Amino acid sequence: MNSEHILEQHRDHDTLGGRISRAREALGMETAETAEKIGVTLETYENWESDRDEPRANKLTMIAGVLSVSPSWLLHGIGESPTFENVQEEISSFRQQLDRLREQHETTGNMIDVLAQSLDRLQAMDSGTTAR
Repeated sequence: MNSEHILEQHRDHDTLGGRISRAREALGMETAETAEKIGVTLETYENWESDRDEPRANKLTMIAGVLSVSPSWLLHGIGESPTFENVQEEISSFRQQLDRLREQHETTGNMIDVLAQSLDRLQAMDSGTTAR
């Protein structure tokens, strides 16, 4: 790829940390998992994503490798950015998980109400027995 072609490309104007974060999210990775693969602490990695600190050149290359993006895209926003493949599938999957979680939340609430009523009934019975 020659430099004229690179300069003609659309530039991603996000920050370095923003691009690191987007690349990680495109792969569906957690910050702790990514930090471990790169060989840094979670705090160090989170500082990079939040633009509180910048990785050294050797770590930048490792980040690019782990996140399957080019170092030039990470540094300058030039080149191919990560894509969120099957976004609709992901959305559908998350909606299904959310629906199941809501059902479980409702079931748990009902169970709490039943247990509270049973406890109240037992306490009332116990109070009646000790009052005699």
